[in-house]
Amino acid sequence: MEFHNLLSKSRLDRPLTIAIAGAGGRGGQYARMNALLDTPAHITAVADANDVRLDTMRREHGVPPEHLYADWRDLAAQPRLADAVVIATQDADHLEPTVAFAKLGYDILLEKPMAISEEECVAIEQASRKYGVSIAVCHVLRYTPYTTKLVELLRAGAIGEIVSVEHLEPIGFDHFAHSYVRGPWRTTKEAATMLMAKSCHDIDWLSYVIGKPVERVSSFGGLHHFKADQQPSGAADKCVECPLVDCEYDARKIYRIGRLPFALSKMLGGREPTEQLIGEALAESPYGRCVYKCDNDVADHQVVNLEYEGGVTAAFTVTAFAMMGGRRTTFFGTHGELYGDSDRIEITDFRTREKTVHETAPADHSASGGHGGGDLGLMKAFVEAISLGRPELILTDVSESLATHRIVFAAERSRTSGEVIAL
Repeated sequence: MEFHNLLSKSRLDRPLTIAIAGAGGRGGQYARMNALLDTPAHITAVADANDVRLDTMRREHGVPPEHLYADWRDLAAQPRLADAVVIATQDADHLEPTVAFAKLGYDILLEKPMAISEEECVAIEQASRKYGVSIAVCHVLRYTPYTTKLVELLRAGAIGEIVSVEHLEPIGFDHFAHSYVRGPWRTTKEAATMLMAKSCHDIDWLSYVIGKPVERVSSFGGLHHFKADQQPSGAADKCVECPLVDCEYDARKIYRIGRLPFALSKMLGGREPTEQLIGEALAESPYGRCVYKCDNDVADHQVVNLEYEGGVTAAFTVTAFAMMGGRRTTFFGTHGELYGDSDRIEITDFRTREKTVHETAPADHSASGGHGGGDLGLMKAFVEAISLGRPELILTDVSESLATHRIVFAAERSRTSGEVIAL
């Protein structure tokens, strides 16, 4: 059953209603983006274990106090309270709520990754079919103004046929230390692999932009630096007790007001940062640990080589060892070369040697710049698709997302086995 057939084509005669299961970094962001829409959906219920986040949803989005729940199960136990639900729980907790809300008839906006195993991803896709509901996956990179312009240019033949691609995701040394060494995505015992958690975006984006299915995958990489044998001499196991002053991963430097707002918010559970709260958290929470003495096991660098139908190739690099910034991509075509940095596209025409530049950055980075405008674009597409009966606005249905997730799982099998994986 096609996704477009699952989503009703009838127009709603009232504003769309949405519930949110998981109001942390991503769930909270989608609520903020919804509020920026010309005709926002009404948020009617929220489930989250954090009281601060629940109170924020009540104050900022008008959610009735009687429909604030400490657990998504409590929300799912109620009669259906909305047309759709955003599921933004932790990666390992996607399958159960997705199936539960699908059974209740909710259309679903599911945060990526779909799940942390291929079997669970398949089960989610099957739930969409079984219960006749739409499940859109939050591959926000497809919805950026940059991607829209890039696809338009490539489909119009701006560089001829695409032959090969180089794509880089520079996570950022401090972002990586927060999320993948000290934070919730540090170990596959509790979350997805680094490639799935961070870069299923990129693998999906490459498939979308190149427009062909992947046929073969190989991958290399691993955990190189963030381990005990790399700890500098004299370092302490907690940053607040450490005498070293020149460590780039010192939590006292990373968790400063104004530096990494998303990291501070995560560490403080959504509370407004103060020097006192930060000091207490660094002394007591996992975020104050030395990066060389954590229980992390995910890769800190990885390359993925992809061969697409027709022989097109792509080389993708994701690394902790970079300054955090936009993805950078070069497309090599039969008639030209295209370079993009997530905000700007530059095309060189081999035939004329002329360069053409397209600026695509969102005008307002502070309000709508999440993922280069992709967060806002996704919410706009999802709300309008259901409200206006326009399923074509959704670019990431669950079946297509399952196909690109399978590429990531294949890459991980290749990385650990050394084999080239045929899809």
